[in-house]
Amino acid sequence: MASNPVFNRINREAGQYAGFGSPQQQSPGQQSYGQAPPPQGQPYQQPAPNGRGPSQSMSNEQLEQMYGQAPAGPAQTGRVTLDDVVMKSLVLFGIVLAVAAATWFFVAPNAQGEMNPLAMPIWLGAMFGSLGLSFAIAFSKKVNVPLIMTHAVLQGAFLGAVSAVFNSAYPGVVSSAVVATMGTFAGMFLAWKVGFIKVTSKSRRIFGMMAMGYLVFLLINVGSSLLGFGSVYAGGGPLAIGICILGVALASYSLAIDFDSIDRGVQAGAPEKYSWLMGHGLVASLVWLYIEFLRLFAILQND
Repeated sequence: MASNPVFNRINREAGQYAGFGSPQQQSPGQQSYGQAPPPQGQPYQQPAPNGRGPSQSMSNEQLEQMYGQAPAGPAQTGRVTLDDVVMKSLVLFGIVLAVAAATWFFVAPNAQGEMNPLAMPIWLGAMFGSLGLSFAIAFSKKVNVPLIMTHAVLQGAFLGAVSAVFNSAYPGVVSSAVVATMGTFAGMFLAWKVGFIKVTSKSRRIFGMMAMGYLVFLLINVGSSLLGFGSVYAGGGPLAIGICILGVALASYSLAIDFDSIDRGVQAGAPEKYSWLMGHGLVASLVWLYIEFLRLFAILQND
C-alpha cells in the first residue's frame, strides 16, 4: 500500500483499533483478578474504583446476563464495515449522477444542434477542479467529508459536460461507454475476488508510477490542444487507440486496488470515517474508467 498515501494512513491508525490496548497496572490497594468467586446465592461485590470497598452489588443472574451478551461488533466500536463503504459509495455516486444529469440538460444542443457555449468552460473547470481536490483529499491529514462531496459535485459536472459534447459528436457513444464501464466493474470484482487478479505491494508501486506518468501525458496533451498544437487523439489511428487501451487497463486495475484496499481497511479495523475515503476512491476510479471508454469508442467510431 505504499503507493497510496490515503491507505498508508489507514494502516498506521488502524493499529489503534485492532486490540483493546495494554492492561493497566494495579496499585497496591487494588484487588487482583484472582479474587475468589462469592459463595452460592450471595451477591457479587464489585470493587470500587479506588479499591477500598464495594460500590454496588451484582447478583449471579446479572452476571450471567452480562457474560452472555454478544461481543461488540465493528459498528459498536467505531470501526469501518463493508456496509459503511457501500452506503458512502452509493451516496457519492448518486451525487455524481444527479449533477451529471443536470449538467447534461443544461449544456445539451439546442433545436439548431448548437452546443451551449458554457459546455467547454464547465468541462475544463470541473476537470481541473476535481483533479486539484483529488490531491488535496489524498494528502489531507483528516477525512474532510465536505471536500469529498464537493469533489463528487465537480466530477458530476465534468461527466455531464463531456458526455453531452461526445454524444453530440458521436451519437450512441455514451451508452456504449456506460455498459462497458459497468461490465468491467463487475468483471474486475469477480476476477479480484477469486484471485485471478492479485494486488501486491510491488504491483501497487508499478501501478503508481504508470498512473502518474499517464496523468502527466494527459495534462501535456490537453495543454497542447488548448494552445493549438493538436492532440494525439485528434487523428485517431493505432497510436491513439493503443493509448486509450492503456488508459482502460490502468483504470481497470485501479478498481482492483480499490477492492483490495477496502478489504484491508475493513480487516484491519480502520476507523469508520475512512468509509468516505474508500467510497471516494472507488467512485473516482469508475469515473476514470468511463472517460477512457468514452474516448476509446469515440476514436473507433471516428475511424
